[in-house]
Amino acid sequence: MPNFSTLPLAPALQQALETLAYTEMTPVQAQSLPALLEGRDLIAQAPTGSGKTVAFGLGLLQRIDPSLLRVQALVLCPTRELADQVAKEIRRLASAIANLKVLILTGGVALGPQLASLRKDSHVVVGTPGRVQEMLRKHALSLASVRTLVLDEADRMLDMGFEEPIREIVGKTPPKRQSLLFSATYPEEIRAIGRTVLRDPLEVTVGAAAEQPAIDQVFFEVELARKPAALVALLQEYRPVSSVVFCNTRRDTGDVVDALAKAGITALALHGDIDQRDRDEVLVRFANGSCSVLVASDVAARGLDIKELGAVINYELPPDPDIYQHRIGRTARAGRDGLALNLVTPREMPRALDIEQRSGAKLRWAQPKAGAGKASLQAPNATLRLDAGRTDKMRPGDILGALTGDAGLPAEAVGKIDVFATRAYVAIRREDADKALARLRAGKIKGRNVRVARI
Repeated sequence: MPNFSTLPLAPALQQALETLAYTEMTPVQAQSLPALLEGRDLIAQAPTGSGKTVAFGLGLLQRIDPSLLRVQALVLCPTRELADQVAKEIRRLASAIANLKVLILTGGVALGPQLASLRKDSHVVVGTPGRVQEMLRKHALSLASVRTLVLDEADRMLDMGFEEPIREIVGKTPPKRQSLLFSATYPEEIRAIGRTVLRDPLEVTVGAAAEQPAIDQVFFEVELARKPAALVALLQEYRPVSSVVFCNTRRDTGDVVDALAKAGITALALHGDIDQRDRDEVLVRFANGSCSVLVASDVAARGLDIKELGAVINYELPPDPDIYQHRIGRTARAGRDGLALNLVTPREMPRALDIEQRSGAKLRWAQPKAGAGKASLQAPNATLRLDAGRTDKMRPGDILGALTGDAGLPAEAVGKIDVFATRAYVAIRREDADKALARLRAGKIKGRNVRVARI
């Protein structure tokens, strides 16, 4: 694959790529970036994990004038989690650009702080269609200076009913903007919106087979009543370090978490009815190794930023083969092979045959091995929650210093640290968690007492 150094990127962007150790381009980056840097519109079909965020992030940053404090790039995403992930990547790519400001506008959080942030202006806005539409209607946001518009995971935004907000938002941007549309699937609805939003776009298609390492896909035919026991058996047999179990309904996510708990397996549910703070905590605990099994619906799982996912398990097959491919693509990232395990009842057999027909290869069928392993499936870490965050000037280094200094923990016992506006979370090696909790409660962080809890 070509090297990023061959591209006519601004020196600050090349510097950031070197810092991040990004050298060779992925196929979607190699096919799209030359055109993006020339200012062309683009429609790209690419699977999850293909590197599309870096592609459009570099493209939009190349066109920004940091001295002009106006919204010059707008990225629309289907969910808050994906918006957070995209904004984080853009900030990383912009790390060598002085004073570049990225603002996240999403639902599920208070309106007031976002309105206050808008009064200060930003160069890049990353948001969900509903909240961006709301800010436009309140005249709190102007898109008159937008040079680049990105529709990320456009298929999911349409599935979630965002077509009308998207069209309203696009109508508030300058007609001469550059527009980029990324989608994992390419149904007629995407083609239709592409025709109205894009001008003479370059079309790029990167298939899952060309983009991702091998995914070992195994199918298990089970009766409906046997599904919970079969899921436990698969987790005990394959023992993935981390896994996402996909369900088609919110009710199923709760039932599966309860069934796993009875088997001594700690799992967390992620679905659309969870409030935003609990949602954040679930994602933090899964990403930092405090929970090994996440039971999720498709919409709720959008934007999961998990670098090493051991397995995807379909508790029920989705009705669309494209959704199946999108689900299992999460387990093969950054050159690693993946594992997809699929529980199939007799009534789901037509869905399995659709997947077989789409892939052009025979499915591999097996039987779950009941009692294959009874050893603990506990996650390696536990999470401590601190009731202090960015608004309290709390930094990851402050927390690490308190744990390895006064609390006396070895550095290797401390894992990922996440700091939010009013809370912070730190992963602690499970056997050291109680000690860390007691020491933090007895001591101070940055010279003051902070309420700490194990979650």
